[in-house]
Amino acid sequence: MDYVKFGNTGMEVSKICLGCMTFGDPNRGTHSWTLAEEDSRLLIRQAIELGINFLDTANTYSDGSSEEIVGRAIRDFSRREDIVLATKVFNRMRPGPNGAGLSRKAIFDEIDNSLRRLGTDYVDLYQIHRFDYTTPIEETLEALHDVVKAGKARYIGASSMYAWQFAKMLYTSRANGWTEFVSMQDHLNLLYREEEREMLPFCADQKIAVIPWSPLARGRLTRDWDEKTERSESDEFGKTLYKQAHDADRAIIEVVGRLAAKYGLPRAQVAAAWVLQKNVVTAPIIGASKPGHLTDAVAALALKLSPEDVAALEEPYVPHRVEGFK
Repeated sequence: MDYVKFGNTGMEVSKICLGCMTFGDPNRGTHSWTLAEEDSRLLIRQAIELGINFLDTANTYSDGSSEEIVGRAIRDFSRREDIVLATKVFNRMRPGPNGAGLSRKAIFDEIDNSLRRLGTDYVDLYQIHRFDYTTPIEETLEALHDVVKAGKARYIGASSMYAWQFAKMLYTSRANGWTEFVSMQDHLNLLYREEEREMLPFCADQKIAVIPWSPLARGRLTRDWDEKTERSESDEFGKTLYKQAHDADRAIIEVVGRLAAKYGLPRAQVAAAWVLQKNVVTAPIIGASKPGHLTDAVAALALKLSPEDVAALEEPYVPHRVEGFK
């Protein structure tokens, strides 16, 4: 396993981040395809044994049960100080007023709820899951600063938003002497590259860690165009993605298949290698529901695509409307 500094911080993370949305009680929340605790623990243990020290979850995943499963697994399979543990806040956790968002009240309530479920005194990275249009950013940023100063989070990060929003939040933090975001978790893969226009150059300039979600396009890059899976059929959020450019997407998937055949490797390794070779990317977030998903992700670290390979993968791409956030 390779380890790198997390953006402009001194913290070191594995070049692969384990995405924990796959882990959770299938009867809780909206993800019927998640793995129950016994199967989740096997994969979390495998990831740790492979050298993955960076785990990313969220309060909303499977109605909090992802955090519960991840927290118990960390206690059983590792020392807490050896793990870089990330979670998120924003999405709705209960009906009624103050059950979602980035108000001071919501952030203070949800960090404590996450810590209780995770069974830890702190998280290493506390991220806002989306931009909150209904709360002043000053309120959100000062609350996050206070969470860090209270010792409940080591660092703070953000997830998908417009680059101008991220820049505005960073500027506001600096102007007030508050804790700044150190990472951006954004949507990036061969089928969706709009972040290359503004967000990725901005993160490179500001030395912000980049940890892309859905680097394999929810598995679309790992299988034939017409092949379906249980998750692809039941993932309601996933169904809203990758609907704009079917012809281009199919062409890209076919190139992935040809390169995989050329190297005698699974398609997942080719698609992951493309993301990993981007200098601005710190660690793609890999979701795993089978042991092979993790071994493919780690093996992709050793696959060096040629400039000709990269050009072939990128050539069919066409511009997209922004997807994955509002």
